[in-house]
Amino acid sequence: MFAIALSVGACLRAGTRADVAWLVDRPDGQRFDPAEAVAITPGGGRIGQLVSGALDGQLIELAGVGGAQGRLRRLDIGPADAAVSGVATASGLACILVPATELPSGLWDNLLGREPVCLISELEGDTIVATSLFTSTSIAEANDRAQQLFAKGSSAVEVTEHTVTTVLWPRSTLLIVGGGEVAESLEKISQLLGWNAVVTRNAGEATGLIAGFAALDSVVALGHDLELTGRALAAALAGDAGYIGAVGPRHLHESRADWLAYNGTTDLSRLRGPAGLDIGARSPQEIALSIAAEIVATQTAAEATA
Repeated sequence: MFAIALSVGACLRAGTRADVAWLVDRPDGQRFDPAEAVAITPGGGRIGQLVSGALDGQLIELAGVGGAQGRLRRLDIGPADAAVSGVATASGLACILVPATELPSGLWDNLLGREPVCLISELEGDTIVATSLFTSTSIAEANDRAQQLFAKGSSAVEVTEHTVTTVLWPRSTLLIVGGGEVAESLEKISQLLGWNAVVTRNAGEATGLIAGFAALDSVVALGHDLELTGRALAAALAGDAGYIGAVGPRHLHESRADWLAYNGTTDLSRLRGPAGLDIGARSPQEIALSIAAEIVATQTAAEATA
């Protein structure tokens, strides 16, 4: 849901209807991320996706059908949707589908700030009659079970007869701008660390993602494309990313610095270059490990001073 917060907030400010859906139960036992969400706008517009898009067509048809109230919906992934999305068929997947206006107004600012939240949706049958929002400062006011789920420090969801409790914890995102073996190794290490890794060679995609970054997110620039890496680094240095690194020999760093200065960015105090702790790394895999270690060290230091 963190990924769609900016777009949903814009819809709310513009008075455009947006129905938000997220997965709360899978009877087949497959793991899922409760923070994954999709927003449906009038005419079938879609922001985000659920289960690789396998449920999106059904959700588009159901959006708005419940009027002003949200619903707990149980949906199936049939053979056609499974084939298109590349996932297995499944039955009885439970989703919440609710108009964004019926969710607590402060939710989207919390998500934009990448703050952990807890939503408690009260049910009458399959109808959502109210949803309460709790944050780190107010979770003590929630019920004991919600406090226990929140204290685990990871996204989770629990469905009972009368409530759906959804805890959303932000995951660190590592944006890798460029390609090659270092990028591939960084992506693999990120998965082991539970980070959301995004690899791109598209400057527009990179700057768009960076616009929503917070202190727990990182940007690493690779390669000799000064336009690509320069635009990404300029956006990162102007934003809130907690770690910003660049890989390459000294002459490449000097060229990047010249590009940045020419385009109006002269304060490079937050830029780590060359990125990575000094562990004597030589291979692409070792370089990726040194970068990941420096990111962890930076995050740990920031948490200690927060």
